[in-house]
Amino acid sequence: MDPDILGQQKPLTSSTPSRPIKKRRRYQIIGFAVGAVALLIGAGIWLGIKAVTIRGELSAAQGLVPQLQDNILANDTAAASATLAELKKHTSEARQIASDPLWAMSQTVPWLGPNIQAVSAVALSADEIANLGAGPLVSAFQSLDWDRLAPNSKGVDLQPLTAAQPKISAAARAIRLSSGRLNNLDTESMLPEVSVPLIKAREQLNSLRIGIDAAADAISIAPSMMGHTKARNYLLLIQNNAEIRSTGGIPGALAVLRFDKGKLTLGDQMSATELGVMSPTIPVEFEQATIYSNRVGKFMQDVNLTPDFPTSASTAVAMWEQKTGKRMDGVISIDPVALSYLLQGTGAVVLDAQLQQLATNSALPSQLTSGNVVKTLLSDVYAKIPQPAFQDLYFAGVAKKIFNALSADANDSQRLLKGISKGAGEGRILLWSADPDEQTVISRYRVSGSISGPSISPSQFSVYFNDGTGAKMDYHVKRTVQLIEECRANGYSQVRVRVTNTNTAPRNAGNSLPAYVTGAGAFGVPAGSVQTNIVAYGPVQSNVEEAFVAGQKSNFSSQRHAGRPVGTVTVRLAPGQSQTVDFTFGRIVQHADPEIVVTPMVQSLKDVVLETKSATCGPPAETTD
Repeated sequence: MDPDILGQQKPLTSSTPSRPIKKRRRYQIIGFAVGAVALLIGAGIWLGIKAVTIRGELSAAQGLVPQLQDNILANDTAAASATLAELKKHTSEARQIASDPLWAMSQTVPWLGPNIQAVSAVALSADEIANLGAGPLVSAFQSLDWDRLAPNSKGVDLQPLTAAQPKISAAARAIRLSSGRLNNLDTESMLPEVSVPLIKAREQLNSLRIGIDAAADAISIAPSMMGHTKARNYLLLIQNNAEIRSTGGIPGALAVLRFDKGKLTLGDQMSATELGVMSPTIPVEFEQATIYSNRVGKFMQDVNLTPDFPTSASTAVAMWEQKTGKRMDGVISIDPVALSYLLQGTGAVVLDAQLQQLATNSALPSQLTSGNVVKTLLSDVYAKIPQPAFQDLYFAGVAKKIFNALSADANDSQRLLKGISKGAGEGRILLWSADPDEQTVISRYRVSGSISGPSISPSQFSVYFNDGTGAKMDYHVKRTVQLIEECRANGYSQVRVRVTNTNTAPRNAGNSLPAYVTGAGAFGVPAGSVQTNIVAYGPVQSNVEEAFVAGQKSNFSSQRHAGRPVGTVTVRLAPGQSQTVDFTFGRIVQHADPEIVVTPMVQSLKDVVLETKSATCGPPAETTD
């Protein structure tokens, strides 16, 4: 019997061959190796197929986003729901594939792992945004009647806004979470095929996050500020850009705006001149009083010499209360250019009968449109009405009709909301609330008019203008502002802020323009000339080092406001004269491209702010300790 059958092993003898056994072991090792390689190749092929599938699903989802936006803008709720359902199908499939155990295990593989992890994060974020972000947003959109969000005769229906708030806040949280997840991924160790689209996805998601956060913030305070539970009264400042101030223009016309359960009414109207001098003067913090004088707290006309609108607004309501005994819940500021934006939504307005005769006698329009309101209020009213009291009367009458028109049912709600948004984006509409919680939310955005805090970029420069003529000559002044990035020195960047002013008034302006427009030399400035205080702010981590006027080094005033360096130069221009002022800011620790904010003027913003210019620099100089 063969011993092997009994489980016994034959004894090895010297004649037993060992070479075949070694050969079998080599074949086994090779077989295992080949099998492992085949397994890896198979896994690689599997991963590759899955990656291509995920990419296809995400690309399909991305292609549906513009369609969803169009559905929402077209107010087509049925189409928006269908598009969202299709979007969710693609993101869900991508997320399901990325959750496969083998795919998850591959995230630990050196070199390949970070790429797999990035793809998984994008798939997860896309599905979260579709379900937890876009889903609640579309649901909230379906519950709102966008035509009712604009002012009308019955007022804004605030209940749907209040009901939509939790959904929009939930969407904002989901998008914020997904954005943070992608921002935390290290793209340095990734393949370009993964890192490039990831960086693009980050940028798109960050932009979406900013927009949704703004919507969530707005809807969190809008109902209460529009009198949902308690009526609110706001002091309305109409800034006149013909006599320029840091935030736009002299607040010559004042009124009370009342919101009660979403309905807007215009109450008491008064001119800043009628309000008179403040006694005692309203206190203003030392830094601002040093730069802009105590006139900020003494005259309503000068309350916005400072560019910090929260200071201007809180001082203005203190002045109003001192003179009238009435407390305000906040301040809304607007200029005639922003009024022209509103008129695009309301259509033309016709003056009251009592002002028709004044308009006819003065050859002024009795019907105001988006095309004629700026020139009428900032130039013609002064040229054709010699008496300041009648100028104020006409100005106030126009403002009253425009704000009454906001409550008309025939308004184009979309154009009206677009006009409000445009005015706020250009700094022509500003808002301040006396409620600290509401003001905390407002302070995050440009509409706050703050010069410090969360609404200010760390790389922001600002240029503000204050009239020193004591007249209405700024309608004739054209300005440009440009940033010039200069070569780095000792590791720090340097930026030049270039401001050019041109007095476009006619050569004989001193005689041809009304004395009320030129000032007639009352404050020491020759009639027809324009005197302007130019104030330039730099980022906190910088210094204002030099100032040049017409290419010549010049003396300038240097201070700090809220930690930011401030340089001030005064220039005077005769009719037809142009002059350039340069401020040099140095020792800037710059982590982003510089940006510029300027005083809103009669000119369009695109004509004022020129494209940033970068100097041609060689390699940085070596530094020694």
